[in-house]
Amino acid sequence: MSIRPVRHQSTATPHLEGAGVHLKRAFGFDDPSLTDPFLLFDDFRNSQPENYIKGFPWHPHRGIETITYVLAGTVEHGDSLGNTGTLGAGDVQWMTAGSGIMHQEMPKGDFAGKMHGFQLWANLPSSLKMTAPRYQDVAAADIPVEIDDDGTAARIICGEFWGKRGPVDGIAAEPSYVDISVPPGRKKTFKIDAYRSAFAYIFAGSGSFRDASRPFGVLVEKEVEGEEIQIRDMSGDRTLVVFDTGDEITVQAGADGIRFLLVSGKPIREPVAWHGPIVMNSRQELIQAVTELKNGTFIRPAH
Repeated sequence: MSIRPVRHQSTATPHLEGAGVHLKRAFGFDDPSLTDPFLLFDDFRNSQPENYIKGFPWHPHRGIETITYVLAGTVEHGDSLGNTGTLGAGDVQWMTAGSGIMHQEMPKGDFAGKMHGFQLWANLPSSLKMTAPRYQDVAAADIPVEIDDDGTAARIICGEFWGKRGPVDGIAAEPSYVDISVPPGRKKTFKIDAYRSAFAYIFAGSGSFRDASRPFGVLVEKEVEGEEIQIRDMSGDRTLVVFDTGDEITVQAGADGIRFLLVSGKPIREPVAWHGPIVMNSRQELIQAVTELKNGTFIRPAH
């Protein structure tokens, strides 16, 4: 077994999206090869309704899949296929845009005005860019939760983890998407297919995924006046950790424990042509999509 080292680490940065939604972006619109097959990850977390209530009005998608995971508040959605619904705390929606879809997502806070959720974009391979669009709405009660003897808990949204399979299926990248909580001070190791890209996103507590050959949490070791000291590297809230190759990741939880999303998927390794919510393989395909948006032929008839 080989522990995956950390390839890249960064903190999510502020962005304004939709009709004025304040959110934090962990990655997106940069080099897509770093997280292939995943293109974008947003953390929309706010307790001030004026910073999210206008939401994400009607807009198009083509060539990708979007994954929305709600922790607090609700998200009302509707689409050009006639689907409507509301995501509540713990619910998940996996939308395959495929050949094209128009939809809207309108967030509302909980009783205290808090809204918290994540959206992940997954790329589609060229062979499935123009597949028929579809939705998968999964209720919180249908997502399995496994708890280890030491108190580590895993909500398995998609893929196989600890012998259980998440309810979302039929996804092109065959991803694994797990919400993991590790108790304070615990060290845990999790297996990941060596052929998959993988990242973690910390959203509560703190911990370290760095160099497992050293004492956990230690990033730098040096001598001061003949005495070796260790400088600890405990990453916290809104930290993205992208892993290099290997078949396991290890985390050392901090004093308050750590909660993070662990996401992995099969790299597509194809050219990416990207224009906002449309992701294709060539500039010509983007021009075609924009032309179809203008002339009203973007939404393909169902077969």
